[in-house]
Amino acid sequence: MNKDIDRYLDLITKAMESVPLDREPRALYEPVDYCLKNGGKRIRPLMTLLACDMFGGDINEALPPAVGLELFHNFTLLHDDIMDNAPLRRNQPTVYKKWNTNTAILSGDVLFAFAGKYISRVPDNVLRQVTDLFYQTVTEVCEGQQYDMDFETQANVTTDEYLKMIRLKTAVLPAACLMTGAIIAGAPEQEQNKIYRFGESVGLAFQLRDDWLDVFSESTEFGKQTGGDIIANKKTWLTIKALELSNNRQRKTLQDIFSGSADNDDGQKVQKVKAIYQQLDIGKLAIETMESHYTEAIRQLGQVDVPGERKITLENLARQLLNRKK
Repeated sequence: MNKDIDRYLDLITKAMESVPLDREPRALYEPVDYCLKNGGKRIRPLMTLLACDMFGGDINEALPPAVGLELFHNFTLLHDDIMDNAPLRRNQPTVYKKWNTNTAILSGDVLFAFAGKYISRVPDNVLRQVTDLFYQTVTEVCEGQQYDMDFETQANVTTDEYLKMIRLKTAVLPAACLMTGAIIAGAPEQEQNKIYRFGESVGLAFQLRDDWLDVFSESTEFGKQTGGDIIANKKTWLTIKALELSNNRQRKTLQDIFSGSADNDDGQKVQKVKAIYQQLDIGKLAIETMESHYTEAIRQLGQVDVPGERKITLENLARQLLNRKK
């Protein structure tokens, strides 16, 4: 990473550490503190600062809402881990596993309250636009999560339906982070929309990479349980594409596994699904699809009306996200 990114990440880290969590009751705030200190790449607040800087804005004005967006992201993780029955997050026990479900729900709620407070700390002339964008994003993330849960019991899901779901659940947040930075910098509306579309495409590529890593990474690198999506019967792009390309025998095996009718422990379940993925070359197809969304992201970034040298850091960041191992 270049020195600007390192400097911005340092600013974000210090701002996150200043969130006032040393307060009572400890049973509420200790899990929040644990969540925020448990790693994380801080990519979303970084995007806010980079977009603000790219359009010539004051990053000090963008820092509070950048923190707010990161707090909201962590709120979603607390609640998603409960809904997904996820035991690990960043190689550590998830909050609901370390404490309990009720604690994770309530700690998530207070995180959301802090997120809204920090989001509102923007110049008055952009307050309405920034908060409207934030609550639109919150709504869309919830819609995406509901689609994701619906897919668990829906017999047939298409790749287009899946991409719509991850656009809402995952991609609109980085898009909103970038657009927030652009708004604060005073970028014209058409440029705000361009950087938003760049963020959507990056977000789609990011989630497809996440799907791929869930199956094909080492858990020590990924920071989550390997095959966690398979164990939780979640239909990812890989699952949907495998069902689309499979023969009758492969399809029946997949359907039996994901319906719970097959008698497998978690390890067997992951191994059998992974074997079918390998037979159908699903991993390669997923990587090709990620690359296509990355290419679209770079095309969108290329249309942003600022000098090319100002775009280099965001372009490099998008590539790093696509090639990450965790």
